[in-house]
Amino acid sequence: MNRAISLKQRLKRGDVVFGPWSVISSGAVMNIVSSAGFDFVIIDLEHGPTSFETAEEMVRAAQSEGASPIIRLGHISEEHILKSLDIGADGVLTAHVETAGDALEVVALSKYHPLGRRGFSPYTRAGGYSGGDITEHAKQQNEETLVGVILEGKKGIEALDAVLKTEHLDLVYIGAYDLSQALGMPGEVGHPKIRKYMEKCVRRIHDAGIAAGGYVAKNADDMAWMVDIGMQFVTYLPDCTALYTALRAAVEDFQKIVK
Repeated sequence: MNRAISLKQRLKRGDVVFGPWSVISSGAVMNIVSSAGFDFVIIDLEHGPTSFETAEEMVRAAQSEGASPIIRLGHISEEHILKSLDIGADGVLTAHVETAGDALEVVALSKYHPLGRRGFSPYTRAGGYSGGDITEHAKQQNEETLVGVILEGKKGIEALDAVLKTEHLDLVYIGAYDLSQALGMPGEVGHPKIRKYMEKCVRRIHDAGIAAGGYVAKNADDMAWMVDIGMQFVTYLPDCTALYTALRAAVEDFQKIVK
């Protein structure tokens, strides 16, 4: 919103972007996280307790620091996609997509006519509240809103090639933990077999002209691997985990001193 270039446009030109997940339901925490310099932050409405009222505060807090807020939804829902975009999120990342039809539905619900059937109201944060230039609002939203899906489970992974044919789909995220389950190695996301399969998926996504994501980086080595295999949408640990890790390290340092 009112930025020189949107996250979607950056991905389209080939940029590699970096951002964490957020499950702490707080505009203040989001403001701190975003001020660290991330390109985006994913507000997780599937695994986090956040309401749409708080999500709107978090969207504003992220954008005030130049980070693009993306809302992760746990299922395909016309109401939730509409609310996510009306409160001004830069995009949606919808989970539990298992078929090409699912991906097509996510796009349709995220786009205004003639590209989709998103419900229309210019009297929202995304519309500037005033109902001004309605035509320009619809055009801007269709051009700049990032539409992403998360392929989860064996069925979703097997549908990758079909999903990649979906017009106006900007991002495909492969759920690493679901991939490990689908390959019979639940939770072993760092296993060479999982990583090799992830590399194949990323190449297929890239070749389709779509940005790829699909792993949560825990350290610099993870980040380097993700970039090396062609991921453009590089995700980091959730805010709660980063906070815990830093504080737990301080406690352990102190305990070593006083023993």
